[in-house]
Amino acid sequence: MKKRVLFISSTGGHLEELLQLRSLFEKYDYQIITEKTKANLSLQGKYPGKVNYLTYGTYTGLINKCIYPFKLLWNTLRSFIYYCKFKPQYIVSTGAHTAGPMCLIGHLLGSKIIFVETFANSHTRSKTGSIVYKFADLFIVQWESMLELYPNAVYGGWIF
Repeated sequence: MKKRVLFISSTGGHLEELLQLRSLFEKYDYQIITEKTKANLSLQGKYPGKVNYLTYGTYTGLINKCIYPFKLLWNTLRSFIYYCKFKPQYIVSTGAHTAGPMCLIGHLLGSKIIFVETFANSHTRSKTGSIVYKFADLFIVQWESMLELYPNAVYGGWIF
């Protein structure tokens, strides 16, 4: 029986990094979760029955800053539902905000958490990475310089 692995990230570069791990998909019973955008709808055709979406949310701009807490709460609830349906043994994430609640839910309910800090950060911590680092079972950085900020991390090199 294949292990159940949930791959989750927000849209954009984080998702692009996550999809670099697609060679792992066939080895596991997997699900992908990302934010619902026009660009991401094509994932359903590439990975039939394996993609779920959360509400797209950004924290930039005054209106978005006011709405974001509600979207975060909604996505946390939906993450819990997705988690209960799939019951992953492992959660693999490249961040960002969309992935944080799922990683915490998984940690609290017994899944192993594997977090890959974004390639975009070579000298600063990401917000989600800073939180997930505290409880991740495996925390991977893509830049050797990041080991100074995350001393218990593993340097994995670039995903790309």
